[in-house]
Amino acid sequence: MAGAAYAGAVSDDNGSRSARVEDVHELALAMPHVTVEHGSGGNPVYQVGGKSFIFFRNPRPDAVDPETGERYADVIVFWVESEADKQAMVQDEASPFFTTAHFNGHLSVLLRAGRIGELTRNELTELVQDAWLSRASARRAAAWLRMHPSA
Repeated sequence: MAGAAYAGAVSDDNGSRSARVEDVHELALAMPHVTVEHGSGGNPVYQVGGKSFIFFRNPRPDAVDPETGERYADVIVFWVESEADKQAMVQDEASPFFTTAHFNGHLSVLLRAGRIGELTRNELTELVQDAWLSRASARRAAAWLRMHPSA
């Protein structure tokens, strides 16, 4: 993540509480120019300017429980600004973020919905805003940042 630069731009009276999946939807829809498409499994795909910035992934063979071999059915994909941001998020084994070989070279991180509570709502807010900023046009990103000077 780019740091605390974007935290707090979406107000929340209880930002230190544990994040919830519903927060992903609320925060993504709070960003400007967002549309929602639906993937082949009916999963929501949040886009800005026709570019996905968050999506709920269908179970895939590259993201499986190491003990059971079952495909994870609760993976959320968030775009990030850079490979350095991605690596910073996935290198710590205690982090809830991960990646798979399928996402090598892709500027995104994965998060299981079952682990979203390891983030605070403020941290999730920053993650969603960073994802949006990484995919929005330069003009839209600059306009949003101008409107959120504390961001």
